[in-house]
Amino acid sequence: MLGTARRKKKVVHKTTALDDKKLQSNLKKLSVTNIPGIEEVNMIKEDGTVIHFNNPKVQASVPANTFSITGTAENKRITDMLPGILNQLGAESLAHLKKLANNVTTQYKPSDDDVPELVGDFEEASKNETKEVQPQQHHIGGES
Repeated sequence: MLGTARRKKKVVHKTTALDDKKLQSNLKKLSVTNIPGIEEVNMIKEDGTVIHFNNPKVQASVPANTFSITGTAENKRITDMLPGILNQLGAESLAHLKKLANNVTTQYKPSDDDVPELVGDFEEASKNETKEVQPQQHHIGGES
């Protein structure tokens, strides 16, 4: 066989810095403003998971109906965020939470709710015990 050696395809890695610069330039065109003082952002998805941002950078352009939330995000279950997230939940999320609670209660329901029946008579058993154990009498001191 004749020919040249096989050449490896050069893979171009797209950097996130480039994407971030493009995003920031587009946000600047929309004239977004920073919104200070936001400690956390929770985005609740339909499946009951939450995208949680702690101390995010929040920017907004109300005329363009655009909000930008940047920072480190964590995916969490809604049950892991209780009780602090309760005041942030809407009607749909509360319904989902109730459904989860019902599933848990039916899943862990004890199978035997009845009081066990008595096998013997307690009074009779205690009489037998007192007959078996007789107290020993000790005399201290003089003759008796």
